[in-house]
Amino acid sequence: MRDFMTRFLARPQTLIGLCVFIAIVAVALAAPLLFPKGPFTIVGMPLLAPGSAGLAAGSDVLGRSMVVGLAYGARVSLLVGISSTCCAVGIGVLLGAVAGYYGGVVDDLLMRLTEFFQIIPAFVLLMVLVAFLQPSLFSTVIGIALITWPQVARVVRGEFLALRNREFVQAARLLGESDLHIIFREILPNALPPIVVVGSMMVGSAILTESALAFLGLGDPGLMSWGSMIGASRSAMWVAWWTTVLPGLAIMVTVLALNFIGDGLNEALSPRRRQ
Repeated sequence: MRDFMTRFLARPQTLIGLCVFIAIVAVALAAPLLFPKGPFTIVGMPLLAPGSAGLAAGSDVLGRSMVVGLAYGARVSLLVGISSTCCAVGIGVLLGAVAGYYGGVVDDLLMRLTEFFQIIPAFVLLMVLVAFLQPSLFSTVIGIALITWPQVARVVRGEFLALRNREFVQAARLLGESDLHIIFREILPNALPPIVVVGSMMVGSAILTESALAFLGLGDPGLMSWGSMIGASRSAMWVAWWTTVLPGLAIMVTVLALNFIGDGLNEALSPRRRQ
């Protein structure tokens, strides 16, 4: 673990990304304690500039505090990003492991299923799914998971194809271990590094996707998110720049921090770096 942390934090960008992400998570978790009235409370006149009337980041088109909206928006964006990534990784690992381990007809069928989800325009499919299930936090998470799992499945399948005939796998077969034991206890732990890296990158992608949905009005109407803040204030962006720029900066900084963390994980878990 000490060697891993040394390699992981060797790059200054990774350390910066990790600190920024921890700060964003801390703000998201503390939002209900810092702002108990919630993000939809009217606190002043609409479109007040940052620094006026005690509003550090100004107010939006309805007179709501931008600071409170940004804090609560972090909760929604992180929740969607992490939850949808966990669901996508779970589906992708399961299908990719089965396809790579058994091969043959099973592999062909599962890869055709994967290709079916990949040939359909992902965002169009997502909008249809969310609209069909009714816009909500649950439908957003499920929709993003369903369009992103093929990427994980292909990575896992490739790792299992490379590992399924290795000596430790053959030894487990000779000992009479079941297929489930070999897949989840022998091969999967050795295939985790690329899965972890891909998963860290997918969180940022999921945050961008959720923001795009909320911008188009397909997010949960009962929750404040960065995308919905931009969508609600786009009519005033030329006279009140902060109403769209600040949520956009929050999205950019969060995704950039996650990409830095993903690059650090890639460096730390790479076999070449370990050697």
